[in-house]
Amino acid sequence: MAVVDDHNLFVRGLELLLPEVSGGRATVVASTGDAAYAASVVRHAVPDVVLMDLRMPPPGGVRAIEAVRRAAPRARVLAMSGDDDPELAAEALRAGATGFLPKSSDAADIVQPLLAVLDGWAVLPERLLAELVRKPVRHPAAEALSDDDRDLLRLIAAGASTTEIAAKLHVSERTVKRLTATLLRKLRVSSRAEAAALAGSAGLL
Repeated sequence: MAVVDDHNLFVRGLELLLPEVSGGRATVVASTGDAAYAASVVRHAVPDVVLMDLRMPPPGGVRAIEAVRRAAPRARVLAMSGDDDPELAAEALRAGATGFLPKSSDAADIVQPLLAVLDGWAVLPERLLAELVRKPVRHPAAEALSDDDRDLLRLIAAGASTTEIAAKLHVSERTVKRLTATLLRKLRVSSRAEAAALAGSAGLL
C-alpha cells in the first residue's frame, strides 16, 4: 500500500500497525506528503492500494487521485478526509476512487476497511451511501457508455458469471471476456468489483 498524506504521525502509525494486525497482508511500501508527487510514487512502488488524504495543499487529493489513476490504472484508491462531506467524497469517486473513509485519529480504525479494499470491495460510510442513493454521483466515464455497455455493466453488478452473461446476451464466453475488458478500460477500473461499485454510485442499477 502507498500512503499520500501530509500527517507524518498518521503515516508512521500505519507503517507500524498494518503488518501486525493484517497478518502481513498489508504493508506500507511507499508514502509521500506531497500530492504533486503521488503519481510518481505510485508508478515506482506499484502498490495494490493507495490511501489518499483529500485535505492536502494544492494540487490537493482529488487532483492527485486523477493523476494516480492515469499512472497506475490497476491500483485501487481509498480516499480519506477529516470529515464525511458528501460533496468532497463524490468528487473523489468521480476522480476514480473506489472508496471513501472519514479519517480517524486512530490508525487501527481503518485496518478492516483497508483489508476489504484489498479483497476488491468498495468501502463507503453508511451516511455517504445513503446520500449517494438519494443523489447519484455523475461519473463522466459512465455517462459515455452505450446501451450495450450499460446492459453488460448491470449484469456484472448483479454478480452474473461469464457463462450467465454469455447466455443472456447470446454471445460466446470469449466475447463476454473481451467486452468486459473493454468496459473496464472505458470505466478506468481494474476489476468487476470496482465496476459494480461505480455502477451503484453512478445510479446505473
